[in-house]
Amino acid sequence: MEQRSHAESALAGAAYGMLGVLGVVLGVVGGFTHAYYVGGTWPLAAIAWVPAMFGVCFWAGRMMRSKFGASAAAVGWLLVSMVFSLKRAAGDLVIAGDSAGFIYLYGAMVAVVVAVLLSPSSGGSWLLKGIDQQAPVTSRPPPTLDGGR
Repeated sequence: MEQRSHAESALAGAAYGMLGVLGVVLGVVGGFTHAYYVGGTWPLAAIAWVPAMFGVCFWAGRMMRSKFGASAAAVGWLLVSMVFSLKRAAGDLVIAGDSAGFIYLYGAMVAVVVAVLLSPSSGGSWLLKGIDQQAPVTSRPPPTLDGGR
């Protein structure tokens, strides 16, 4: 495993922080714009936010080459969206419990989970940890019962 310099680590930390801020911004904008209906029947804005959240999280993970990159944007969005869905003392909600709110919240939650799962792992496969994937595989003859005679 290669070692990073302090400058590279700081740059990566700043990039992850900015992805978190991007998620917060998307949560604020999406929270206030998801309830636009087209023709009075279809919450088109809420439907449009689902692939938008998938795309942002998926490409954040691809660009950072880690699931944490996709997760940083997703967590920022999720924190704001959960706060916006809480009922206030006066009974006000930003994300209401109607079809637009459900499509926006649950559809985008599924979309960001899929985006995180499809993002590459930074440390390689968790299943193949400890196996040198660069080393050639050598085959040996199977052991015999008579001790090799």
